[in-house]
Amino acid sequence: MLLFRLMNFIIGYVTITVRGEAPEKFINMAAARGIFLWDIARPGEHVMRASIRLNAIRPLRHIARRTRCRFHITRRVGLPFLWMRLLHRRALACGAILFVLGLYLLSSFVWTIEVTGNNRVSSREILSVASAAGLNRGMLKWNLDCSAVEKALKEKLPAISWAGVYLKGTKVTIEIVEKNIPGEKDQSPAHIVAVKEGIIKEILVFNGRAVVKEGDTVVPGQVLISGILLPETAEQEQQAGSESRENQPAPPRPVYVHAAGIVRARVWYEGYGEVPLVEKGERFTGRNVTRVCMKIKDREIILAGPARIPFSRYREQTDVKKLPSWRNLHLPVELVISKYREVESYRLVRDRAEARCVAGERALQAVQEQLPQGARVVHKQLDELAVKSPENLVRVKAFVESLEEIGTVKNFVPEEEPGIEVPAPLSQP
Repeated sequence: MLLFRLMNFIIGYVTITVRGEAPEKFINMAAARGIFLWDIARPGEHVMRASIRLNAIRPLRHIARRTRCRFHITRRVGLPFLWMRLLHRRALACGAILFVLGLYLLSSFVWTIEVTGNNRVSSREILSVASAAGLNRGMLKWNLDCSAVEKALKEKLPAISWAGVYLKGTKVTIEIVEKNIPGEKDQSPAHIVAVKEGIIKEILVFNGRAVVKEGDTVVPGQVLISGILLPETAEQEQQAGSESRENQPAPPRPVYVHAAGIVRARVWYEGYGEVPLVEKGERFTGRNVTRVCMKIKDREIILAGPARIPFSRYREQTDVKKLPSWRNLHLPVELVISKYREVESYRLVRDRAEARCVAGERALQAVQEQLPQGARVVHKQLDELAVKSPENLVRVKAFVESLEEIGTVKNFVPEEEPGIEVPAPLSQP
Protein backbone atom coordinates (compact mmCIF):
# COMPACT_ATOMS: atom_id res chain seq x y z
CA MET A 1 0.00 0.00 0.00
CA LEU A 2 2.82 2.39 0.83
CA LEU A 3 4.64 1.52 -2.41
CA PHE A 4 1.42 2.12 -4.37
CA ARG A 5 0.96 5.57 -2.83
CA LEU A 6 4.61 6.45 -3.47
CA MET A 7 4.41 5.44 -7.13
CA ASN A 8 1.22 7.44 -7.63
CA PHE A 9 2.83 10.48 -6.01
CA ILE A 10 5.88 10.24 -8.30
CA ILE A 11 3.83 9.71 -11.48
CA GLY A 12 1.09 12.12 -10.41
CA TYR A 13 -2.64 11.50 -10.12
CA VAL A 14 -5.85 13.50 -10.19
CA THR A 15 -9.31 13.17 -8.72
CA ILE A 16 -12.06 13.54 -11.34
CA THR A 17 -15.80 14.09 -11.00
CA VAL A 18 -17.96 12.46 -13.70
CA ARG A 19 -21.45 13.82 -14.47
CA GLY A 20 -23.99 12.42 -16.89
CA GLU A 21 -26.90 10.10 -17.38
CA ALA A 22 -24.80 6.97 -16.97
CA PRO A 23 -21.57 7.68 -15.04
CA GLU A 24 -21.38 3.97 -14.16
CA LYS A 25 -20.98 3.18 -17.86
CA PHE A 26 -18.10 5.67 -18.01
CA ILE A 27 -16.33 3.95 -15.09
CA ASN A 28 -16.94 0.44 -16.46
CA MET A 29 -15.69 1.32 -19.95
CA ALA A 30 -12.54 2.92 -18.50
CA ALA A 31 -11.86 -0.18 -16.39
CA ALA A 32 -12.49 -2.45 -19.40
CA ARG A 33 -9.83 -0.55 -21.39
CA GLY A 34 -7.21 -1.11 -18.66
CA ILE A 35 -7.42 2.29 -17.03
CA PHE A 36 -6.88 1.85 -13.31
CA LEU A 37 -9.23 3.81 -11.03
CA TRP A 38 -9.41 3.86 -7.23
CA ASP A 39 -11.23 5.64 -4.43
CA ILE A 40 -14.44 5.39 -6.46
CA ALA A 41 -17.40 7.10 -4.73
CA ARG A 42 -20.88 8.23 -5.67
CA PRO A 43 -21.71 11.54 -3.96
CA GLY A 44 -24.91 12.07 -6.04
CA GLU A 45 -27.42 10.35 -8.28
CA HIS A 46 -25.73 11.20 -11.59
CA VAL A 47 -22.32 11.99 -10.18
CA MET A 48 -19.33 9.74 -9.52
CA ARG A 49 -15.85 10.54 -8.22
CA ALA A 50 -12.62 8.56 -8.74
CA SER A 51 -8.84 8.91 -8.68
CA ILE A 52 -6.79 8.20 -11.80
CA ARG A 53 -3.16 8.49 -12.83
CA LEU A 54 -2.07 11.52 -14.82
CA ASN A 55 -1.05 9.56 -17.94
CA ALA A 56 -4.58 8.13 -18.29
CA ILE A 57 -6.41 11.44 -18.67
CA ARG A 58 -6.19 11.65 -22.48
CA PRO A 59 -7.95 8.28 -23.19
CA LEU A 60 -10.83 9.34 -20.94
CA ARG A 61 -11.91 12.04 -23.40
CA HIS A 62 -12.90 9.45 -26.02
CA ILE A 63 -14.76 7.43 -23.37
CA ALA A 64 -16.61 10.56 -22.20
CA ARG A 65 -17.84 11.28 -25.76
CA ARG A 66 -19.08 7.72 -26.23
CA THR A 67 -20.94 7.65 -22.90
CA ARG A 68 -22.20 11.25 -23.21
CA CYS A 69 -20.66 12.18 -19.86
CA ARG A 70 -18.52 15.05 -18.78
CA PHE A 71 -15.66 14.98 -16.30
CA HIS A 72 -13.53 17.64 -14.72
CA ILE A 73 -10.51 17.53 -12.46
CA THR A 74 -11.16 18.51 -8.85
CA ARG A 75 -7.80 17.69 -7.26
CA ARG A 76 -4.20 17.37 -8.46
CA VAL A 77 -1.64 15.43 -6.42
CA GLY A 78 1.92 14.37 -7.17
CA LEU A 79 5.44 15.38 -8.07
CA PRO A 80 4.66 16.81 -11.55
CA PHE A 81 2.16 19.30 -10.14
CA LEU A 82 4.53 20.24 -7.34
CA TRP A 83 7.24 20.84 -9.93
CA MET A 84 4.93 23.08 -11.99
CA ARG A 85 4.14 25.14 -8.90
CA LEU A 86 7.81 25.57 -8.18
CA LEU A 87 8.48 26.69 -11.76
CA HIS A 88 5.96 29.49 -11.29
CA ARG A 89 7.61 30.41 -7.98
CA ARG A 90 11.28 30.44 -8.82
CA ALA A 91 12.26 32.45 -5.77
CA LEU A 92 10.57 29.90 -3.53
CA ALA A 93 12.22 27.04 -5.41
CA CYS A 94 15.64 28.65 -5.09
CA GLY A 95 15.02 29.27 -1.40
CA ALA A 96 14.01 25.65 -0.83
CA ILE A 97 17.10 24.39 -2.70
CA LEU A 98 19.36 26.72 -0.74
CA PHE A 99 17.67 25.60 2.48
CA VAL A 100 18.27 21.93 1.69
CA LEU A 101 21.87 22.61 0.66
CA GLY A 102 22.48 24.66 3.80
CA LEU A 103 20.93 21.98 5.95
CA TYR A 104 23.11 19.32 4.31
CA LEU A 105 26.22 21.46 4.61
CA LEU A 106 25.66 22.29 8.27
CA SER A 107 24.85 18.66 9.09
CA SER A 108 28.23 17.62 7.66
CA PHE A 109 30.11 19.05 10.64
CA VAL A 110 30.54 17.90 14.24
CA TRP A 111 28.86 20.49 16.46
CA THR A 112 28.46 18.70 19.80
CA ILE A 113 30.77 16.40 21.77
CA GLU A 114 29.35 14.69 24.87
CA VAL A 115 31.27 12.63 27.45
CA THR A 116 29.39 10.04 29.52
CA GLY A 117 30.35 7.43 32.12
CA ASN A 118 33.28 9.27 33.69
CA ASN A 119 33.45 9.92 37.43
CA ARG A 120 37.12 10.13 38.41
CA VAL A 121 38.55 11.26 35.06
CA SER A 122 37.51 14.82 34.21
CA SER A 123 35.68 15.58 30.96
CA ARG A 124 38.23 18.29 30.16
CA GLU A 125 41.06 15.74 30.25
CA ILE A 126 39.13 13.33 28.03
CA LEU A 127 38.30 16.06 25.50
CA SER A 128 41.94 17.16 25.47
CA VAL A 129 43.14 13.66 24.56
CA ALA A 130 40.33 13.30 21.98
CA SER A 131 41.32 16.65 20.44
CA ALA A 132 44.92 15.51 20.09
CA ALA A 133 43.61 12.37 18.34
CA GLY A 134 41.67 14.47 15.80
CA LEU A 135 38.22 14.96 17.35
CA ASN A 136 37.26 18.65 17.47
CA ARG A 137 34.08 20.70 17.20
CA GLY A 138 33.53 22.07 13.70
CA MET A 139 35.40 19.27 11.90
CA LEU A 140 33.94 17.42 8.93
CA LYS A 141 32.26 14.18 9.91
CA TRP A 142 33.99 12.08 7.25
CA ASN A 143 37.40 13.14 8.60
CA LEU A 144 36.64 11.55 11.99
CA ASP A 145 38.36 8.24 12.77
CA CYS A 146 36.46 6.84 15.76
CA SER A 147 38.78 3.86 16.26
CA ALA A 148 41.85 6.13 16.43
CA VAL A 149 40.21 8.30 19.10
CA GLU A 150 39.22 5.22 21.13
CA LYS A 151 42.77 3.86 20.94
CA ALA A 152 44.26 7.19 22.05
CA LEU A 153 41.91 7.43 25.04
CA LYS A 154 42.80 3.95 26.29
CA GLU A 155 46.55 4.47 25.80
CA LYS A 156 46.91 7.95 27.33
CA LEU A 157 44.42 7.62 30.19
CA PRO A 158 45.38 4.64 32.42
CA ALA A 159 42.25 5.04 34.56
CA ILE A 160 40.04 4.09 31.59
CA SER A 161 39.41 0.41 30.86
CA TRP A 162 37.18 0.92 27.79
CA ALA A 163 36.20 3.82 25.52
CA GLY A 164 33.66 4.06 22.72
CA VAL A 165 33.18 6.92 20.24
CA TYR A 166 29.85 7.10 18.41
CA LEU A 167 28.75 9.57 15.73
CA LYS A 168 25.05 10.31 15.35
CA GLY A 169 24.01 13.26 13.23
CA THR A 170 26.12 16.25 14.26
CA LYS A 171 26.76 14.86 17.76
CA VAL A 172 29.66 12.71 18.92
CA THR A 173 29.25 10.72 22.13
CA ILE A 174 32.28 9.45 24.03
CA GLU A 175 31.34 6.62 26.39
CA ILE A 176 33.83 5.85 29.15
CA VAL A 177 34.17 2.84 31.46
CA GLU A 178 36.62 3.49 34.28
CA LYS A 179 38.72 0.87 36.03
CA ASN A 180 37.45 -0.31 39.39
CA ILE A 181 40.06 0.61 41.97
CA PRO A 182 39.28 -1.10 45.29
CA GLY A 183 39.19 1.47 48.04
CA GLU A 184 40.27 1.04 51.61
CA LYS A 185 37.75 -0.53 53.94
CA ASP A 186 36.16 1.95 56.30
CA GLN A 187 37.31 1.16 59.84
CA SER A 188 36.00 4.28 61.57
CA PRO A 189 33.74 3.72 64.62
CA ALA A 190 30.13 3.17 63.56
CA HIS A 191 26.81 1.70 64.74
CA ILE A 192 24.17 -0.18 62.81
CA VAL A 193 20.95 1.77 63.38
CA ALA A 194 17.36 1.21 62.26
CA VAL A 195 16.06 3.20 59.29
CA LYS A 196 12.40 2.41 59.96
CA GLU A 197 10.05 1.01 62.57
CA GLY A 198 9.55 -2.75 62.83
CA ILE A 199 9.79 -5.94 64.89
CA ILE A 200 13.14 -7.76 64.82
CA LYS A 201 12.90 -11.11 63.07
CA GLU A 202 16.57 -12.12 62.93
CA ILE A 203 19.94 -10.54 63.65
CA LEU A 204 23.37 -11.67 62.50
CA VAL A 205 26.41 -9.86 63.90
CA PHE A 206 29.68 -9.80 61.95
CA ASN A 207 31.38 -7.15 64.02
CA GLY A 208 30.23 -5.23 67.10
CA ARG A 209 27.73 -6.01 69.85
CA ALA A 210 24.02 -6.72 69.40
CA VAL A 211 21.85 -4.50 71.62
CA VAL A 212 18.46 -5.86 70.43
CA LYS A 213 17.10 -9.37 70.15
CA GLU A 214 14.44 -11.19 68.16
CA GLY A 215 10.95 -9.93 68.95
CA ASP A 216 12.04 -6.43 70.02
CA THR A 217 10.20 -3.44 68.55
CA VAL A 218 12.57 -0.79 67.21
CA VAL A 219 12.07 2.76 65.99
CA PRO A 220 14.01 4.76 63.38
CA GLY A 221 17.45 5.80 64.63
CA GLN A 222 17.64 3.15 67.35
CA VAL A 223 20.99 1.34 67.65
CA LEU A 224 20.75 -2.31 66.60
CA ILE A 225 24.40 -3.36 66.57
CA SER A 226 26.69 -1.21 68.67
CA GLY A 227 30.19 -0.33 67.59
CA ILE A 228 31.32 -0.08 71.25
CA LEU A 229 32.80 -3.23 72.75
CA LEU A 230 32.99 -3.06 76.56
CA PRO A 231 35.23 -5.29 78.69
CA GLU A 232 33.44 -7.73 80.98
CA THR A 233 34.02 -5.63 84.14
CA ALA A 234 32.65 -2.53 82.44
CA GLU A 235 29.62 -4.45 81.22
CA GLN A 236 28.92 -5.82 84.68
CA GLU A 237 29.20 -2.35 86.18
CA GLN A 238 26.80 -0.95 83.60
CA GLN A 239 24.28 -3.73 84.25
CA ALA A 240 24.50 -3.70 88.04
CA GLY A 241 25.07 0.05 88.35
CA SER A 242 27.86 1.22 90.64
CA GLU A 243 26.83 3.45 93.55
CA SER A 244 30.10 5.30 93.79
CA ARG A 245 33.24 5.35 91.67
CA GLU A 246 35.36 7.71 93.75
CA ASN A 247 37.60 4.99 95.22
CA GLN A 248 37.29 2.64 92.24
CA PRO A 249 40.19 2.28 89.81
CA ALA A 250 39.68 3.70 86.33
CA PRO A 251 37.60 1.31 84.22
CA PRO A 252 39.29 -0.32 81.28
CA ARG A 253 39.05 1.62 78.06
CA PRO A 254 36.27 0.42 75.66
CA VAL A 255 37.06 -0.71 72.14
CA TYR A 256 35.45 1.14 69.23
CA VAL A 257 34.83 -0.83 66.03
CA HIS A 258 33.02 -0.44 62.75
CA ALA A 259 29.86 -2.46 63.38
CA ALA A 260 28.71 -4.83 60.67
CA GLY A 261 25.85 -7.28 60.42
CA ILE A 262 22.42 -8.10 59.01
CA VAL A 263 19.23 -7.16 60.82
CA ARG A 264 15.93 -8.24 59.31
CA ALA A 265 12.61 -7.07 60.69
CA ARG A 266 8.90 -7.29 60.01
CA VAL A 267 7.71 -3.96 58.58
CA TRP A 268 4.15 -2.91 57.75
CA TYR A 269 3.01 -0.66 54.89
CA GLU A 270 -0.31 0.88 53.93
CA GLY A 271 -1.57 1.77 50.46
CA TYR A 272 -4.74 3.39 49.18
CA GLY A 273 -6.61 3.02 45.89
CA GLU A 274 -9.92 4.25 44.58
CA VAL A 275 -11.87 3.61 41.38
CA PRO A 276 -15.09 5.31 40.19
CA LEU A 277 -18.04 3.11 39.28
CA VAL A 278 -18.78 5.37 36.31
CA GLU A 279 -15.65 6.78 34.69
CA LYS A 280 -15.64 9.50 32.04
CA GLY A 281 -12.71 10.93 30.15
CA GLU A 282 -10.84 11.10 26.87
CA ARG A 283 -8.64 8.53 25.16
CA PHE A 284 -6.71 8.21 21.91
CA THR A 285 -8.44 6.41 19.04
CA GLY A 286 -5.20 5.35 17.35
CA ARG A 287 -5.76 7.54 14.29
CA ASN A 288 -3.16 10.23 13.65
CA VAL A 289 -1.76 12.40 10.87
CA THR A 290 1.59 14.16 10.51
CA ARG A 291 2.17 17.48 8.83
CA VAL A 292 5.59 18.85 7.84
CA CYS A 293 5.89 22.59 7.28
CA MET A 294 8.74 24.90 6.41
CA LYS A 295 8.37 28.19 8.25
CA ILE A 296 10.07 31.29 6.87
CA LYS A 297 9.49 34.15 9.30
CA ASP A 298 5.67 34.30 9.62
CA ARG A 299 4.92 32.30 6.50
CA GLU A 300 4.33 28.53 6.54
CA ILE A 301 4.66 26.24 3.53
CA ILE A 302 3.21 22.74 3.86
CA LEU A 303 5.69 20.21 2.49
CA ALA A 304 3.78 17.06 3.46
CA GLY A 305 0.53 16.19 5.19
CA PRO A 306 -3.01 17.56 5.02
CA ALA A 307 -3.79 21.27 4.89
CA ARG A 308 -6.78 20.78 7.22
CA ILE A 309 -6.78 18.44 10.19
CA PRO A 310 -9.38 15.70 9.57
CA PHE A 311 -10.22 15.32 13.27
CA SER A 312 -12.66 17.40 15.27
CA ARG A 313 -10.85 16.68 18.54
CA TYR A 314 -7.16 15.95 18.74
CA ARG A 315 -3.94 16.45 20.68
CA GLU A 316 -1.01 18.14 18.96
CA GLN A 317 2.66 17.31 19.39
CA THR A 318 5.10 19.66 17.66
CA ASP A 319 8.82 19.29 16.99
CA VAL A 320 10.68 22.35 15.69
CA LYS A 321 14.07 21.99 14.02
CA LYS A 322 16.15 25.14 13.51
CA LEU A 323 19.30 25.81 11.62
CA PRO A 324 22.27 26.37 13.94
CA SER A 325 23.32 30.00 14.23
CA TRP A 326 26.71 31.01 12.92
CA ARG A 327 28.35 33.93 14.74
CA ASN A 328 25.68 36.66 14.72
CA LEU A 329 23.77 35.23 11.75
CA HIS A 330 20.39 33.69 12.61
CA LEU A 331 18.45 32.30 9.63
CA PRO A 332 14.63 32.70 10.10
CA VAL A 333 13.96 29.23 8.68
CA GLU A 334 12.40 26.41 10.69
CA LEU A 335 11.17 22.92 9.92
CA VAL A 336 8.01 22.22 11.94
CA ILE A 337 6.85 18.59 12.29
CA SER A 338 3.40 18.39 13.88
CA LYS A 339 1.68 15.15 14.85
CA TYR A 340 -2.07 15.23 15.46
CA ARG A 341 -3.62 12.35 17.43
CA GLU A 342 -7.40 11.98 17.47
CA VAL A 343 -9.14 11.70 20.85
CA GLU A 344 -12.65 10.63 21.76
CA SER A 345 -14.80 10.76 24.85
CA TYR A 346 -15.60 7.54 26.67
CA ARG A 347 -17.87 6.42 29.49
CA LEU A 348 -16.94 3.24 31.38
CA VAL A 349 -19.40 1.59 33.79
CA ARG A 350 -18.07 -0.97 36.30
CA ASP A 351 -19.90 -3.16 38.78
CA ARG A 352 -18.80 -3.04 42.40
CA ALA A 353 -16.80 -6.29 42.29
CA GLU A 354 -14.80 -5.16 39.26
CA ALA A 355 -14.18 -1.72 40.78
CA ARG A 356 -13.03 -3.32 44.06
CA CYS A 357 -10.56 -5.50 42.15
CA VAL A 358 -9.09 -2.54 40.22
CA ALA A 359 -8.91 -0.39 43.38
CA GLY A 360 -7.13 -3.22 45.20
CA GLU A 361 -4.54 -3.44 42.41
CA ARG A 362 -3.93 0.31 42.65
CA ALA A 363 -3.55 0.12 46.45
CA LEU A 364 -1.04 -2.72 46.13
CA GLN A 365 0.81 -0.76 43.47
CA ALA A 366 1.05 2.19 45.88
CA VAL A 367 2.59 -0.16 48.47
CA GLN A 368 4.96 -1.66 45.91
CA GLU A 369 6.40 1.80 45.24
CA GLN A 370 7.29 2.08 48.96
CA LEU A 371 8.98 -1.32 49.27
CA PRO A 372 12.79 -1.25 49.12
CA GLN A 373 14.74 -3.54 46.83
CA GLY A 374 15.14 -7.02 48.32
CA ALA A 375 12.05 -6.83 50.57
CA ARG A 376 9.97 -10.03 50.73
CA VAL A 377 6.21 -9.74 51.15
CA VAL A 378 4.94 -12.26 53.70
CA HIS A 379 1.33 -11.12 54.07
CA LYS A 380 -1.11 -8.81 52.32
CA GLN A 381 -4.67 -7.78 53.15
CA LEU A 382 -7.23 -5.67 51.26
CA ASP A 383 -10.10 -3.91 53.07
CA GLU A 384 -12.84 -1.91 51.40
CA LEU A 385 -13.49 1.35 53.24
CA ALA A 386 -17.11 1.83 54.20
CA VAL A 387 -18.72 5.27 53.89
CA LYS A 388 -21.93 6.57 55.39
CA SER A 389 -23.53 7.94 52.23
CA PRO A 390 -23.44 6.09 48.85
CA GLU A 391 -20.94 7.51 46.37
CA ASN A 392 -19.57 6.82 42.92
CA LEU A 393 -16.23 5.63 44.29
CA VAL A 394 -14.97 2.31 45.63
CA ARG A 395 -12.17 2.87 48.14
CA VAL A 396 -9.75 0.09 49.12
CA LYS A 397 -6.91 0.11 51.64
CA ALA A 398 -4.04 -2.38 51.45
CA PHE A 399 -2.04 -3.63 54.43
CA VAL A 400 1.21 -5.40 53.54
CA GLU A 401 3.72 -7.06 55.86
CA SER A 402 7.25 -7.50 54.56
CA LEU A 403 10.51 -8.97 55.80
CA GLU A 404 13.42 -6.69 54.99
CA GLU A 405 16.78 -5.48 56.20
CA ILE A 406 16.40 -2.26 58.18
CA GLY A 407 19.96 -1.59 59.37
CA THR A 408 22.22 1.16 58.09
CA VAL A 409 25.70 2.33 59.08
CA LYS A 410 25.99 5.47 61.21
CA ASN A 411 29.44 6.74 62.15
CA PHE A 412 30.06 8.27 65.57
CA VAL A 413 32.79 10.09 67.49
CA PRO A 414 33.74 8.13 70.65
CA GLU A 415 34.02 11.24 72.81
CA GLU A 416 30.50 12.33 71.85
CA GLU A 417 28.76 9.01 72.57
CA PRO A 418 26.41 9.37 75.58
CA GLY A 419 26.66 6.94 78.47
CA ILE A 420 30.28 5.96 77.75
CA GLU A 421 33.00 7.36 79.92
CA VAL A 422 36.30 7.58 78.12
CA PRO A 423 39.10 7.66 80.76
CA ALA A 424 41.83 10.20 80.29
CA PRO A 425 45.28 8.83 79.54
CA LEU A 426 47.60 8.40 82.54
CA SER A 427 50.18 11.19 83.02
CA GLN A 428 53.84 10.28 83.06
CA PRO A 429 55.59 10.65 86.50
